[in-house]
Amino acid sequence: MLRDLVMHPALRSRLASFLVPALVGVLAGVPVGAAPARAQAPGGPPPKVTVAKPVVREIVEQDQYTGRFDPIEFVEVRARVTGYLDKIQFTDGATVKKGDVLFVIDRRPYKAALEQAQAALTSAKARLSFTQTDLERAQTLSRGGNISEQVTDQRRQASQTAQADVDSAEAALRNAQLNYDFTEVKSPIDGRISQRLVTEGNIVITDQTRLTTIVSLDPIYFGFTVDEKSFLKYQGSLNIGMGQTQRGKGVPVMIALTGEEKPTRKGTLDFVDNRVDNQTGTVLLRATVENKDGFIKPGLFGIVSMPATKPFRGVLLPDEAISANQDKRIVYLVSEDGTASARDVKLGPKVDGYRVIREGLKGDESVVINGLARVRPGAKVTPEMQTLPPSKS
Repeated sequence: MLRDLVMHPALRSRLASFLVPALVGVLAGVPVGAAPARAQAPGGPPPKVTVAKPVVREIVEQDQYTGRFDPIEFVEVRARVTGYLDKIQFTDGATVKKGDVLFVIDRRPYKAALEQAQAALTSAKARLSFTQTDLERAQTLSRGGNISEQVTDQRRQASQTAQADVDSAEAALRNAQLNYDFTEVKSPIDGRISQRLVTEGNIVITDQTRLTTIVSLDPIYFGFTVDEKSFLKYQGSLNIGMGQTQRGKGVPVMIALTGEEKPTRKGTLDFVDNRVDNQTGTVLLRATVENKDGFIKPGLFGIVSMPATKPFRGVLLPDEAISANQDKRIVYLVSEDGTASARDVKLGPKVDGYRVIREGLKGDESVVINGLARVRPGAKVTPEMQTLPPSKS
């Protein structure tokens, strides 16, 4: 019965219409049902590709690290005398100068203590003046033999005691004056003040009550950590961490804030910690960054780009010109007669939008930068020369 079905003319015609294209597709490597590829006409032109010479110029490789901004100066403002808070003389979040009066504690008790100390000093000086006059009189009488030496010594002792009382009264006056001055809480630095933490009418206690905080903004620190291997590389190539560096004088770096595609803030790497952290195996580095507009706030994150090498002659290509062959990276070169060939390369980081080619190219080759899918090693192509700009970014 199966034989009869196969030999039936109508079925045999339909099977032939299906099996013949399928067999042809299998032999040609085309999936069943797919349209056959249009073969290149014999003697037709080779496929067109875009080629260019690599960009060759002096470059400096950059490494990037994430870090955080910190203020150079940070102060927790506290009261230095105990009393009731009488006045607050700043606006929350304002910029303050060193010496500006921020808070005023009730001054009346300290004013009274100051006046009492002044009166005590006046009294002590009067006693001293009297005892000095009495001593001089005794010394005159003693030379004439009209008074005993014992009386003279007693008056000398009284004069010395009076002098000590004056010294003590002067110290008490200075202390009273300090306490009176401390009733005005002044800003110890230039910077931006936070919000008030205590309102008027509350009692503040010496060295305990925190009134507010102040941070300096310009310049500002940017701290980040690098691993031990990278630190040794920087130490050898850039001499980082090998000597004393003044603030603001060091290796230049660029910093990008969160959301910025390119770094916009200039800084100088001027501090390297004196030890490697035992737990993390990293070293703290710190840059000083200008912040004249006060835009950067302490606590913000950023990405620093710092030089990783000394200037050297670099060979650069766009990433589009680089292909992958398993674990290798290759580029396609085109000779003068249009023959394409593959070349293994070793890649470096990106610089100005281009990929650094560490090994594999000298810089005078013609490299395929567009149309890689049409290139086969050993086959000819039709190259169209293009000149790459010095910077892609």
